[in-house]
Amino acid sequence: MRQDDLYEEAAAIYGRALERLVYAYESRPDKRGDLLQEIHIALWRSFKTFEARCSVRTWVYCVAHNTATSYITRQRRATLHLVSLEELASMPDRIDDAEQHDLRFNTDRLLRLIHRLNPVDRELMLLYLEDMDAASIAEIIGISTNNVRVQIHRIKKVLARRFHAGGEQL
Repeated sequence: MRQDDLYEEAAAIYGRALERLVYAYESRPDKRGDLLQEIHIALWRSFKTFEARCSVRTWVYCVAHNTATSYITRQRRATLHLVSLEELASMPDRIDDAEQHDLRFNTDRLLRLIHRLNPVDRELMLLYLEDMDAASIAEIIGISTNNVRVQIHRIKKVLARRFHAGGEQL
C-alpha cells in the first residue's frame, strides 16, 4: 500500500481513538487541535517507512504516543494547567440526574490525576485505557511485557489511593 492509502485507512479506523488520546494528553482545549494535527502529520510521515513488522494498530499508537509525549514535553510549563471550573461548567453535556453528574465529576477527577502522572506512566495508563494488551503496550513503549503489567498495577494503586483520598497531587 502507498503512504497516502495507509494513512487514510489508519485515520479512518483510529481517528476517534486519536482524539481520545489527545484529550487525555492535553488538558487545554485550545491546544488539543494542535496536538491532533501534529499526530496526524507524524502518522502520515511515518507510513513512508512502515514495513508491517507490527500491526497497523500498534504502529498508529506508537507514533501517536511518541508524538504526544514529545509535544507535552515541549509544552510543559512550570505549573500544570487543569481545566478550570468555568471551562468544566461550559462543556456541553446532558446531566439528567445526580448519578450522571457524579460519573462525569469522577471521570474528570481521574483524568486530572492521569494528567499529573509523569509522561511514561501517563502513556502506559492511556494505552491501558484504550484496551491495549500488555504485549502491544510493551512494543509501543519499549519495555518488557512483564514490566508493563507491574507498572500498570502500581499506577492503578497510586491513582486509586489518590482518587479515594480526594487529592489531586501526585
